Amino acid sequence: MAAGIPSALERPHFIGIGGAGMSGIAKILTQRGAKVVGSDARESATSEALRALGATVRIGHAADHLASDASCVVVSSAIRADNPELARAAELGVPVVHRSDALASLMHGLRSIAVAGTHGKTTTTSMLAVALTELALDPSYAIGGDLAEPGTNAQHGNGEIFVAEADESDRSFQKYDPEVAIVLNVELDHHANYASMDEIYESFEAFVAKIPAGGTLVVGEHEGARELARRVGGRTDLNIIRVGESADSDARILAITPQGMTSEVTVALDGAEHTFTVSVPGRHYAHNAAAALAAGARLGIAPADLAQALTAYTGVGRRLQLKGEAAGVQVIDSYAHHPTEMTADLEAMRAAVSGSDDARLLVVFQPHLFSRTQELGTEMGQALALADASVVLDIYPAREDPIPGITSALIVDAAVAAGADVTAVHDKATIPDVIAGMATPGDLVLTMGAGDVTDLGPHILQKLSLARLSN
Repeated sequence: MAAGIPSALERPHFIGIGGAGMSGIAKILTQRGAKVVGSDARESATSEALRALGATVRIGHAADHLASDASCVVVSSAIRADNPELARAAELGVPVVHRSDALASLMHGLRSIAVAGTHGKTTTTSMLAVALTELALDPSYAIGGDLAEPGTNAQHGNGEIFVAEADESDRSFQKYDPEVAIVLNVELDHHANYASMDEIYESFEAFVAKIPAGGTLVVGEHEGARELARRVGGRTDLNIIRVGESADSDARILAITPQGMTSEVTVALDGAEHTFTVSVPGRHYAHNAAAALAAGARLGIAPADLAQALTAYTGVGRRLQLKGEAAGVQVIDSYAHHPTEMTADLEAMRAAVSGSDDARLLVVFQPHLFSRTQELGTEMGQALALADASVVLDIYPAREDPIPGITSALIVDAAVAAGADVTAVHDKATIPDVIAGMATPGDLVLTMGAGDVTDLGPHILQKLSLARLSN
């Protein structure tokens, strides 16, 4: 089932085309035949991948990057109002389209699965994309991270299914009307956009309201997700599937057996038990896989086939991604930046090193956003107590301006109060030397955060290798 290009997106110009969400839409449009142009702040592997597909990508933001014949300008919520290309669009009268509207247009007419939740979206979307591809269903997908295989975050497929990550941070997920929606968890986050849990629930309820009659809501075992299910339970034309380990789960996880950096999972669904391997360690990743299994089954895919296909999933960038090993030390990268995510990944890594008395878990954590640190800094510090030792970097601001008095010291102080061995490091460039001086064979180093801390992995490995050669 080939999908076309909406007329408004035939010649789109993307501002910030290298972003995780923006680049996926741009890739799909390019693959469908659109004349895609865009700009980004710096060169990246993503910009090169877009050029290889046929898109035009310019570096830097300037008014003359926008052509007068552009059919629209695509933006995300991160694009500031004073962006010169956005100002030029206003002068030329070029329509401005939010990326969520563009994605909704791409999903139109297809059987869609939208994956939402405060965390776990990228992993679960990736698991579905890989499994459906393995089953030769040729899905389209848009993910917030690059799959380990085939190394991309988006693909236009000729099948009838479209799997998309649905972002709640700016309420943009309310634009979609999926046949199946997954809500893994509901927690207070994105403090610049949500003032309370009531606002969060209202936003998720608006997302669920877009599921058409006869559609399905798959909810995780997290209390926030179960509360959402209770709030929308009066809708009689909606199928609600509960996933989890509790007895009231419709897709019940019967067993999770850790096996090093993988887990074996058994799920009871539709009167049968299905056992398969999840290639990422940790209980929360097993729950993500079970949610993917339940969602695919609601599209009519045989659960036994889907369970087998899920074993083909080999990971996604930044979700406990092994960056390499040097001098007997493994370096793994984690995107976790919310305390719940941090705790889940640290517990998974804690279990991974538990087989050796001498192995230690060392963490390099970079807080993400001033607003998140202001609200959750204490909980972040408490999570770091799960590590044997941690270093904490300065806050990665992303789209935010500094908040007076809010620094990573909030996290360091909370970690120390929780009994953690933690040090503040303000110069990111010194981290490879710091870690090389701490790590010994058998240790596991976890770089953690949603900012550019991910860039440190190769440098840490290089420094570890040099340190071994000099000894």
